[in-house]
This record gives sequence, structure tokens and C-alpha cells, in this order.
Amino acid sequence: MTRESFKALVLNQDEEKNTLAEIKQLSLGDLPDEEVLVAVDYSSLNYKDGMAVSGTGKIVLQWPMVPGIDLAGTVVESASDDYKAGDKVVLTGWSVGEKYWGGYSQMQRVKAKWLVPLAEGLDAKQAMGIGTAGLTAMLCVMALEEGGVTPDSGPVVVTGAAGGVGSVAVALLANAGYKVAAVTGRESTHQYLRDLGASEILSREEMSEKARPLEKQRWAGAVDTVGGEMLARVLAEADYSATVTACGLAGGFKLPSTVMPFILRNVRLQGVDSVMCPVERRTIAWQRLAKELPESMLNAIEQVVSLEEIPEKAQQIMKGQVQGRVIVDLNA
Repeated sequence: MTRESFKALVLNQDEEKNTLAEIKQLSLGDLPDEEVLVAVDYSSLNYKDGMAVSGTGKIVLQWPMVPGIDLAGTVVESASDDYKAGDKVVLTGWSVGEKYWGGYSQMQRVKAKWLVPLAEGLDAKQAMGIGTAGLTAMLCVMALEEGGVTPDSGPVVVTGAAGGVGSVAVALLANAGYKVAAVTGRESTHQYLRDLGASEILSREEMSEKARPLEKQRWAGAVDTVGGEMLARVLAEADYSATVTACGLAGGFKLPSTVMPFILRNVRLQGVDSVMCPVERRTIAWQRLAKELPESMLNAIEQVVSLEEIPEKAQQIMKGQVQGRVIVDLNA
């Protein structure tokens, strides 16, 4: 790679609106006209990236598109006073990889306001092992704390626990002393989740059964990445004054629930968004991740792929065949 010629994964559409993914050689003149030029070391593959690359749903809003909602690297040039050449930075969210060109390029130009400094104690690879998924998980943990949920409150359930957000949430909560129940649909992930700290494994089938308005109280808190019937069951099983955080909709965007958990058990349903999250809160979350997510756990939830391997891996993530976090090495 040189500054004059570098590779990127570029998405286009054919006449039938099918998404085409191709590795291309780009130059700086091809990049967006933004304030900060970053040499990208690592990106990651999230469910949303899988949707974009596989052409599932309407994720990509502009064509052509360089996908990749995360990136970590080094500032090469900056027209912003906030960053200078040599600074280590991380970018997640802000519709990058959907509306704006993203992390699947060895060089990328981005807005300064999208960036946060790489937290002390992390390198670029570790940061992308965390990525949007890990940031979202940390924001969920922070929301649980703000809702008054402590390790002494009782067990916390994590749905979609073998996925990116769920894996990091299990690790963070267990490391902080919470008793964690992990929900998964794959028996092959049971030991993986126990290694991350889960003390109980629940089946997807059990937690997807249609719930009555109120069920037996089980959970002091929850990190829900699934939505749909599973979120409705979690709410119905929530303890009095529990906090349930919701950050995903893999199981559907509808919530077939009632007001009963909220008005009879004082349950709080807290939405968690990492895309437009303010920089100040992001910075706190990243600093906490650097300190609170054990390196041994971080290494247990990552796999590394090259830019060329992304299309195949995107198909796998859409089929639910990917465990934990997928890191993209832009220089592999």
C-alpha cells in the first residue's frame, strides 16, 4: 500500500439492484472530502456490515459505498485542531459504512467529530475486537448501573449472548461480579460462554416462547440484543425495579408485550444507541472498556480475516454462523 494507491472493498449495484462487492485499487482522489485522513489498520465485521455486503435490507444509502461501520488507525493528515498526524483514533457509528464511506479501505477520510482517541491500554486491533458491538455492550452495562442494578441485585440475562454485543456484555458483567445467564441457540457455544463468565445457559427456544403479561420474576437486569418475543419474555420475567436494556432487533422490531411489567413491577426499559451516542459518553465507555474487559476474554472473542474474506464471512454472519467478534486486518 502507498498513499497514492491502496485497496478497498467497494459496493455497487447492478441493473437488477443486486449488491456487488469488489476489491478495488483506489487513490486519495477517490476518497470523500472530509477533515481527517486516517491510515486504517483494522476494521470489524458486524451484523449491519453483513447486511450491507450481502445486500440484505436497505442498509446502504449511497452508491458506490465502502462499507465497514468501525475503523481504527493513525491520523495521516488533519484539517481539524482536535487531531494531528500520528494520533491513534477509533471510529464507530455515525452512519459510516451506510451513508458515508467506512472502514473497509486502507486509507479513509472522515469527519473529526466522528473520532475518539484510542483509549490508553488498547491497540488498534484490540479496539476493533471491541468495536461497535463492544461499545454497545459497555453502554448497556452503564445503563444497567444507572438503573440501580448491582451484582447484589440478582442475575442479569444476556440474549443473543454468543454474538458480538452479547459476548462482550457477558464478559464485562461477569468480570464485574454479576451472575450472568446467557441465552443462545447453539449448543456449540455453551463452553465458549461459560469461559466468558456465564454461570447459566438458557436455550433460545425457551426464551422465545410467547410470554404471559407477567411471568415468575427472574432477572434484576437484562441486555437484550434480539427484540421481538424474546424481549417480551425478558420483560415479563423481570424483577421488581429491574432495568432491561434493549439494543438490537435480530428477532424482530415489534414488541408483543403489555404495560403490566412497567406499572406493576416498576420495570424500566432503556433503549441503548451507539450510532449517534455523544462523544463524551463514548469516550467514557472506551476508557472503561480498556480497563474492565480482561485481555484474556477479549482474545477469546475475536477472529481475524482479510479484506478479501469479508464477502464470505458476511454470508456466514447473516446465517448466524459467526461466534463472537470478527476483526478485519486491512494490511493482511
